[in-house]
Amino acid sequence: MTAESPKASKAARRPGGPGAAFDRRLLPPMMLGSVLNPVNSSIISVSLVPIGAAFGAPPDQTAWLISALYLATSIGQPVVGRLIDLHGPRRLFLAGSAMTGVAGVVGLLAPNLGVLIAARVLLGFGTCAGYPAAMYLIRGEARRTGEDSPQGVLTALAVANQTIAVIGPSLGGLLIGLGGWRTTLAVNIPLAVAGLVLGARRLPRTVPSPAASSSEPAGARGAAGLDLPGMVLFAGTLIALLLFLMEPGADHWYLLLLTVLLAGGFTVRELRVAEPFIDLRLLRGNLPLVTTYLRALFAYVVSYAFLYGYTQWMEEGRGLTASQAGLAQLPLFATAIAVSTVTGRRAEVRGKLLVGAVCQVLACGGLLFLRDDSAAWMLLALALLVGIPQGLNSLALQNSVYHQAQAERMGSSAGLLRTFGYLGAIVASAANGAFLSGRADTGGLHHLAWFMVAIAALFLVTTVADRSLSRIGAAPATPPAAPPPTTDAPAS
Repeated sequence: MTAESPKASKAARRPGGPGAAFDRRLLPPMMLGSVLNPVNSSIISVSLVPIGAAFGAPPDQTAWLISALYLATSIGQPVVGRLIDLHGPRRLFLAGSAMTGVAGVVGLLAPNLGVLIAARVLLGFGTCAGYPAAMYLIRGEARRTGEDSPQGVLTALAVANQTIAVIGPSLGGLLIGLGGWRTTLAVNIPLAVAGLVLGARRLPRTVPSPAASSSEPAGARGAAGLDLPGMVLFAGTLIALLLFLMEPGADHWYLLLLTVLLAGGFTVRELRVAEPFIDLRLLRGNLPLVTTYLRALFAYVVSYAFLYGYTQWMEEGRGLTASQAGLAQLPLFATAIAVSTVTGRRAEVRGKLLVGAVCQVLACGGLLFLRDDSAAWMLLALALLVGIPQGLNSLALQNSVYHQAQAERMGSSAGLLRTFGYLGAIVASAANGAFLSGRADTGGLHHLAWFMVAIAALFLVTTVADRSLSRIGAAPATPPAAPPPTTDAPAS
């Protein structure tokens, strides 16, 4: 652990050891930082139509407001996470909060759609620090207190992100009603101010490395560990791949070729450099963590395809109004929050993932039975069923990374989890565009459902086959009891 400066905060000098309590002062900045990205992902859903009307932009252009945030976040999360690993969370958290505030100002004053898209890119990078910083701090507190699995804090983090996803569209509608679509960007200004105040007052000034294994100054470790070429190659690979996934087609074959070339260069670089951005040698030896990332990709493809594709069908295929479709989704989110809250205290993840995987397969199969005149109770039952994996999977995946990742790379490992999640969102968006291209009718929904069943089945298979999940949260083996002492009494 690094030496403390004279100006080190009291939080950094608090006593530790078995029996010490988690520093609750860290919770407000952790929660606020981690929800900045989800709230901006969900709030834009109700802003696209008024923004398009304001700038005379068709849906294929306003869709870049969503894709821009996904692109920036997919790249930025592991990059900022790695910087947090090297320098601690405080400076990156404060810089991200400031960038979020600047993005809010730019969005508020944007004269055209291009500037607004640039504001969303800036917003994506600004909101990247919150979640890796939270996971880093949780791991650091676990080491300080001796509590290896702070389930209550991990659950609170997951529930906070799920809750904000629920209220995001409603908050956006309220803000638009009060002051127009620009208020959905301006809301980031007070949130950024709150982040700056909480971060400055409550985050430790020292670098409490979760690894607690290096005595080098933070600056020395940072200079050696900042792999800029690796970061650039990683960003280029993701940009080329995500651009292809957002507009797949034979005429964009060069993007796939570029993806392969950049990925090859990134692999060669990371295998040869002493301090890689993403340690591929370590990942190669940590198959459980790699499988968790793959499982996250599958889970979020299904989740986002259901969220956007099924909702679109309810309006165009089933004939519900936008408000009715939104109300039909409330049971899904309510179930997810309830499931996370009830099961969150248990550290085990394998059972959660198995139940979540089975429920995803059943829910995707249930889409095949929907018709244009399906009864309301069927929609309600499907929403309740989908809410179960929504609540189990996100929490279990987060906990898996927490236990499987190296402590000194917790920030970048947590960022990679978000990267795979947003990659899943973009794959889901491409699938929705392919199967519901003309109109979200029942036939298109059924084609989308078969695709979702296949992805959900992959999620189930990777979960059943991964026996390493059983070790997460399992009680330590109890040594066999010593045999009772014997006496050498003479035979009678």
